[in-house]
Amino acid sequence: MGSHHSIRMIVGIFGNGASLLLYCVPILTFWRVVKKKSTEEFSCVPYIVALLNCLLYTWYALPVVSNGWENFPVVTINGFGVLLEFSFIFIYFWFSSPKRKKQVTLRLVGVVTVFSCVGMISTFALKSHHLRKLFVGCIGLVASVAMYGSPLVAMKQVIKTKSVEYMPFYLSFFSFSASSLWLAYGLLSHDLFLASPNLVGSPLGLLQLVLYCIYRNKGKEEEEGCVKEAVANWDMEKNNAKQIPHQNGSQV
Repeated sequence: MGSHHSIRMIVGIFGNGASLLLYCVPILTFWRVVKKKSTEEFSCVPYIVALLNCLLYTWYALPVVSNGWENFPVVTINGFGVLLEFSFIFIYFWFSSPKRKKQVTLRLVGVVTVFSCVGMISTFALKSHHLRKLFVGCIGLVASVAMYGSPLVAMKQVIKTKSVEYMPFYLSFFSFSASSLWLAYGLLSHDLFLASPNLVGSPLGLLQLVLYCIYRNKGKEEEEGCVKEAVANWDMEKNNAKQIPHQNGSQV
């Protein structure tokens, strides 16, 4: 029993590490947003869904819902995730257009409303930890599937544009790593609500990595083709320019 608990905690620690790196990957994206003072084609939806997911699982793992601190690793990483996602959304809001600001505001209001309702119902309406875990876990499960499904938008864009510019490698890699580790943690904990969403997240993360491998050089090849074409056109114009004076001289 002791060794099983130790293995579960070790997997949880590694899961925390992978999730920490996953949450930090968008820092590069938002540094670009700050430098360009534009959100370009980036979407805020993944970060808003991730915020809801972090809020719900932080609440799920607290002693109010869970039995004591049995899911302490889940509290720490999701609590940190809440702070990071709020920061990303604030930066996105600051540099977005008025239309997008309105969209972000409406979605944030929706997140706060859902989380507040879940918190109040689980605290005041449900008396046992079992019922609270069942209720919060079901809502968290839906949010997690939505979070892991939100990169489908980026994957669609990668296939359409044949470019991985808006789907960074490290985001896909750490998404796959984190979801695989938390899947193992959930199975070791015999916790359906921790394992189930990662049954979706792990294959999706792997699919993103496959797409990255397929399309990572496509954009470079097209860019090199454009450069070669430009050089060829320049050489042609240069040769034509040389021939014109020669022709004029022969006519005199």
